[in-house]
Amino acid sequence: MSEQTTNKARHIDVTAADLPLHCPMPSMVLWNAHPRVFLPIEKTGEALCPYCGTRYTLKGGATGGGH
Repeated sequence: MSEQTTNKARHIDVTAADLPLHCPMPSMVLWNAHPRVFLPIEKTGEALCPYCGTRYTLKGGATGGGH
């Protein structure tokens, strides 16, 4: 994600390059953003932001969570 986006998206697809995943993402406009929160997405392939409700989906699915 290289261009700035508004914080109104409710579903965002992310890739392994976006890990570790946090919301808001670097491409989001920060003036109306909530505090940064890291989201565990590796095990299930999906995560929901507790602040804004944005749902993130990991392209390619769950990675197993590493070690």
